[in-house]
Amino acid sequence: MPRFRHRRDAGRRLAERLETVRGEDAVVLGIPRGGVVIAHEIATQIKAPLDVVVVRKLGFPGHEEAGFGALGEDGVLVPEELSRLRADDPRQAEFRSVIEVKEREVAERVERYRRGRPPQLLEGRTAVVADDGVATGYTFAAALAIARRRSPTRLIAAAPAASWEGADLISTYCDELVAIGTADPGLFFAVSLYYDDFPQVSDEEVVELLNPGAP
Repeated sequence: MPRFRHRRDAGRRLAERLETVRGEDAVVLGIPRGGVVIAHEIATQIKAPLDVVVVRKLGFPGHEEAGFGALGEDGVLVPEELSRLRADDPRQAEFRSVIEVKEREVAERVERYRRGRPPQLLEGRTAVVADDGVATGYTFAAALAIARRRSPTRLIAAAPAASWEGADLISTYCDELVAIGTADPGLFFAVSLYYDDFPQVSDEEVVELLNPGAP
């Protein structure tokens, strides 16, 4: 697996692999928070507009890192069977409470990041969805599902590093996956391990990248 100095380095290296998109009517969408840094570098390099696609991982109460899915804008749920839980399913109440909390978080972040702007139109265009890495693939898959609903002619997933399982999942949601490295099954432990410098990205940084110069 490759190593990256930081997210900007990873974004620039991904942009090199996306040079064929330059000149197309394309939009680059970043998955907050770290993915927006990656997407900004790609968008700058291929001279495409930048936008955000907001998703949140769903984790078991008390064990939030153990994800069981993801949700995002437009009511997207991944995996889709989460939306088909039967009323008599004993997991429904627990899952529903988690989903409702994350739905509110998505709505709040959409407002915070876009500041009332509508999302970029994707219909008839090439959409590149980027994140800083892929572990389970749930949040990335949800982001791709959101983009797909907006009818791009071509949907590309872009990530510097990915687990084999995550790459396999998101490949079913896009037309093309561009990844610099993919780890063998069982050998992908954390996205941060592939970076020399991997600080937390703040909401303020995301807002500045999406709305440069805005007060």
